[in-house]
Amino acid sequence: MKKHILIIDDEQSIRDSLSDILHDEGFSAHGVGSAEEALELLDDERIDLILLDIWLGDKMDGLTALKEIKERSTIPVIMISGHGTIETAVQATQSGAFDFIEKPLSYDKIILSVNNALKFAALENENKQLRAVSGRKAQLTGNSPPLSSLKKQIEMVAPTDAWVLIRGSHGTGKELVAQAIHQQSSCAEKPMIEVNCAAIPEELIESELFGHEKGSFTGAHSSKRGKFDQAHGGILFLDEIGDMSMKTQAKILRILQEQKFERVGGNKTITVNVRVLAATNKNLEEEIENGTFRADLFWRLNVVPIVVPELRERIEDLPLLVHDLIELTVDKGLKHKTFSQEALQMMMEHTWPGNVRELRNFVERIAIMCQDEIVTRDHIQSFLFPESLSTAQNKELNPAFFQTDNFKEARKQFEQEYLQFKLSENNGNISKTAEMIGLERSHLHKKLKSLQIIN
Repeated sequence: MKKHILIIDDEQSIRDSLSDILHDEGFSAHGVGSAEEALELLDDERIDLILLDIWLGDKMDGLTALKEIKERSTIPVIMISGHGTIETAVQATQSGAFDFIEKPLSYDKIILSVNNALKFAALENENKQLRAVSGRKAQLTGNSPPLSSLKKQIEMVAPTDAWVLIRGSHGTGKELVAQAIHQQSSCAEKPMIEVNCAAIPEELIESELFGHEKGSFTGAHSSKRGKFDQAHGGILFLDEIGDMSMKTQAKILRILQEQKFERVGGNKTITVNVRVLAATNKNLEEEIENGTFRADLFWRLNVVPIVVPELRERIEDLPLLVHDLIELTVDKGLKHKTFSQEALQMMMEHTWPGNVRELRNFVERIAIMCQDEIVTRDHIQSFLFPESLSTAQNKELNPAFFQTDNFKEARKQFEQEYLQFKLSENNGNISKTAEMIGLERSHLHKKLKSLQIIN
């Protein structure tokens, strides 16, 4: 993809000469005669580098324009001048200019400086991406069959250009799957632009996705590039796609099909090349039947469907997950904790309706609140099932069956409360409860039904 260079100089001959030499070197270039005209282009065009004359014959000089450009973008700027002084050069570099070149221009020096500036900008962008990735490294922890299957699907689809619909319950790690696909894709060096469709108000989502022009609505004090534009040449991740309004879905569908759009309040068509990953926790087939999701958008997104398993479906991964999550708490400055095998076993018996997100929060809570270095089964009992302990303590202080004089009724109440408590200790598992209290499973099952504890 050609790098686009903007030339800002009030001399037409300079603009033409620079454009010609840059075109000969394989760049895309065009020139404007004023800083004001150039600033209007910053939000409209994808510009990789700017050549800026210091002495412009208009209202805004080059140094003022440089400061404005640097406030609004990270585009590298090379200053050119026919009246350069050391003081001017120092002022320009202090204001953020990459280089300062005097007229008459040496075209060899111009090309050398342009190439160096673009390489520097690429390194800066790569460093930003590396810092971002290191801060949120996609870590799909575990070796269970469901997770191994998920990793295999990612390995197969990531190197392609195929669009992916990631489905799964809240907290299963759909965003991690998207990040893993991005990191293994051919555009891993480019950003993955993320949009949480559920977090953006309906009246602003079009501006967020497509951008807007200055003055297009109240508060639009300047033009803005949208997420589709920012993701050009890379990946756009639409999270919680099922929460998007029907009106926005229609516009999204057109853009996905044509890869073209206009900004809010604008009439200029912008063309992009974007790979789309989408995620949802909703049953989109049901949403289609209910008339809240477009069938044509579903089929457009659902090129390769990937379903993220719930934690209970890969519960054998829990010890590895706990290990990694504890390391994250240590990174936050908390003391390291070691979970005993009994503690881990008790955690594996929990259903984890909030999936990995619930587990992550629980591990962090343990790291903060548990005073001991070794986390035991008792700790898990007190932190994971605090209501059962408080209930048990209350029963010990004033058990209800002490309040009746009828032996049969007291015995029935005791059995109900005792079995309910033991059942809660085992997360409703009848077999484990029977083994714990020394009864045959069939006998316990009948007893639970007779006491109306289960149906």
